Amino acid sequence: MGTLDPDFEGETVVITGGTSGIGRETALQFGEAGATVVVGDVEREPKLAETPTAEAIREAGGDAAFVETDVSDRGAVEDLVAAAREHGGVDVMINNAGVYRDGAVTDLTEADLSAVLSVNVEGVFNGVQAAAIDMLDRGDPGAIINTASISSAFAQHGQTAYDASKGAVKMITRTAALELAGEGIRVNAVAPGQIATEFTEGLAERQRELAREGEHLKPVPLGRAGEPEDVAGAYLFLASEAAAYVTGELLFVDGGWQVG
Repeated sequence: MGTLDPDFEGETVVITGGTSGIGRETALQFGEAGATVVVGDVEREPKLAETPTAEAIREAGGDAAFVETDVSDRGAVEDLVAAAREHGGVDVMINNAGVYRDGAVTDLTEADLSAVLSVNVEGVFNGVQAAAIDMLDRGDPGAIINTASISSAFAQHGQTAYDASKGAVKMITRTAALELAGEGIRVNAVAPGQIATEFTEGLAERQRELAREGEHLKPVPLGRAGEPEDVAGAYLFLASEAAAYVTGELLFVDGGWQVG
């Protein structure tokens, strides 16, 4: 099977939620491809790895910075984008930060709903808006990529808040793509499926175990839980010139879950 060799030399990539999981792996791959990576997260220290993401990129010979960022805080996101200006401005904005709370429609608390929507919806909107304004101010259009989910299109038990938030991410992506296309800014989203990450405590190994035992409520046709490495390439593709005619798209990376 062939391989791709992405080149983002001279590009500045901002990624929220880049400390752990999919965000970390994506940041590392952009760094390997030559990009200057600005990582925004509420935590510097990764959950499973030993070395913080920006530091790992620098140790590998790349250029990276960390900015403590709560994406639900509009001012904090503006500060993150301002930090990217020190490296030339945002060429690629990846709005990846997200939180998860269990809760059926009859059980979900107002606090949990608010927590999910403030990060997963307001945080994505803040990132899209701040990045678009930066690109327009500089007259240098780039790519904005949001992290959606299979939950953007498919309801799942006990995920009222999460499903609602990811449905909103889908429409923020498509509306922004429509409005910004005339300015040359492309807006897309990656929709991961059942990925083994440290998103919630113990979830990574549990997802792998379920896939091995064939016990997912809905089977994954490829027969395994995905890994962050399976998803990161989708962000690099959507950010690249190879996707120059792609905007408003939800790219599902789910091992065939949606068609199984």
